Amino acid sequence: MQEKRIHEAFTVSLAIKGLNGLAEIAGGIAIYLTSTETIARWIAQFANALGGNPNRWIPAHLLKFGDSLTVSQHDFVAFYLLTHGVVKIVLVYGLLRERLWSYPVSFVVFSGYIIYQLYRFTFTHSLLLIVLSIFDAFILTLAVHEYRLVRRNLPTH
Repeated sequence: MQEKRIHEAFTVSLAIKGLNGLAEIAGGIAIYLTSTETIARWIAQFANALGGNPNRWIPAHLLKFGDSLTVSQHDFVAFYLLTHGVVKIVLVYGLLRERLWSYPVSFVVFSGYIIYQLYRFTFTHSLLLIVLSIFDAFILTLAVHEYRLVRRNLPTH
């Protein structure tokens, strides 16, 4: 019964990760199709909707970000989201189908995500990065458990 619950938690976690991957792909495509100037204008409009006071922390940082947004940053974010999303979708598909190759690859990729997110946290202090790292560690732990079960149930020759 406990193994069934662990497997269900793994499946639900992968579904969430897969939906996140699809959202990243959609976001990456949307960013590619939207000009840097348009995004900068939207950021400024959003900052103004928040009060637009450049002395307040959030609007001030949004305005600064929008003013300094470059085409290369725009392209990097779009590329990052697209590749990140595609990698997630491929891994989620492989893990849900219990493809043996996907387990060790996911161990490397999810560990890499965790390391990078914690590295970025040292600069941004964003709690979202900690939450994402905890979620990735949770999935990684469940993937290791599932991998052991899949390997144990492989037919021997």
